[in-house]
Amino acid sequence: MDFDVYAGPVILKTTGGRWLGAVLAASAALTTGCTESVDAGELPGVYRNSETGGEIELGSDGTFTATGISADEYLGRGGADPVDFSGRWEFLGDQAGSDFVYLAIGTGGTGTIGGVQLYTRGGGKVEFNPDPDGPPSLTLTEADTP
Repeated sequence: MDFDVYAGPVILKTTGGRWLGAVLAASAALTTGCTESVDAGELPGVYRNSETGGEIELGSDGTFTATGISADEYLGRGGADPVDFSGRWEFLGDQAGSDFVYLAIGTGGTGTIGGVQLYTRGGGKVEFNPDPDGPPSLTLTEADTP
């Protein structure tokens, strides 16, 4: 096999190399395709869970308010009673294997943390998932604006 190496990936110049490259590209596309990439400009809005009544409003000015969300839902531990909290949000994109919004809590909540991650899932959905190996603890869907 001939290799042409540069400061990045190895380029394979054989038929087998092209096949291997195609397989690797396809598997990378499948892996990253599990979650839909989100445009930060489309995030502001109200997201709601119809079962729990929990709601998060991401303001276009970078602030957020959360109402009726329990610590169990956003931390995976803590009280089950719903709480309200607010603060600032920032879209951090793919910095943890998937796109997420960092919620820097300023007031309310349990008072034991500085912030939490709200994962974007595309299709107008966001979710709390405090256990990366488990299912999301709460999924919220973007509400229609009147």
